[in-house]
Amino acid sequence: MKDSIKVFAPATVANVVCGFDVLGFAVNAPGDEVVMRKVEKPGITITKITGDDGRLPLDATKNTVSASVKHYLDHIGQPDLGIEIELHKKMPIGSGLGSSSASTVAGLFAINNLLDQPLTQQELVPFAMKGEELACGYGHADNVAPALLGGFVLIRSYEPLEIICLPHPESLYCAIIFPEVDVPTRDARQMIRQKVFLKDAVTQWGNIAGLVSGLFLKDIDLIGRSMKDILVEPVRSILIPDFYKMREMAMESGAISFGISGSGPSVFAFTKTEADASFITQKIAKHLASLQIKSQTYVSPINDNGPIILN
Repeated sequence: MKDSIKVFAPATVANVVCGFDVLGFAVNAPGDEVVMRKVEKPGITITKITGDDGRLPLDATKNTVSASVKHYLDHIGQPDLGIEIELHKKMPIGSGLGSSSASTVAGLFAINNLLDQPLTQQELVPFAMKGEELACGYGHADNVAPALLGGFVLIRSYEPLEIICLPHPESLYCAIIFPEVDVPTRDARQMIRQKVFLKDAVTQWGNIAGLVSGLFLKDIDLIGRSMKDILVEPVRSILIPDFYKMREMAMESGAISFGISGSGPSVFAFTKTEADASFITQKIAKHLASLQIKSQTYVSPINDNGPIILN
């Protein structure tokens, strides 16, 4: 049995435009790393956090990684196991790319492997959701499920939890642009309407069904036609500078779809080629720079691996 492990867990794009809280997929980059060690002293200790500019708590009861690991250890009957954790943030906080999710998933994957995998990846999802509850007040799975399982996922039900891994076209590429502006997840959630018109709900259901059908059929054009959101995007887009201009630029440059990643401010586009995705990220980053807004960009296929052991 190993005494230490280093794990990488990926960023994710949640909602996928029309699937609020029920759809998400993983990307290759960015992501977070966790180093975990078994020690003699009982309890969980966070010894180091890097890359967070001092924003994350070292207190093990308040950090999403350690809190979810604690739930896990309680569940498997080893509540007093001695664990030291180092968290290395390799992705921006508050980006809408599942930053807290990547950290939490890396921690859970690490502890599960350190203890010779008593639980399956699917069984780890509820513990990761506990981390999301601590991070943003609501334990949704559209970030943590794809980060843990890789690929494209559908959360068919939350009570009871049922997660379905979806197929997808191998040639689908994702262009991600993170404008460095502040959009707190809690605030973005509070803007969403609690009641919707039935005709809007019918439109949204059709789009979600069309997107899932497009994934199964590997019909990229159907995927693109279906990725429209009339419930959440009109509200959240207000917080993202030049959102509609960015969408126009992406669609004119070969994107099949464009939308907000999670609660934003990151945006993403699906394309049929890596070259198109690269061109779109460069074009939009240049536009944001003209507005004096810094940005970070990423290009990735859909990541089917999820978390990986680095040593």
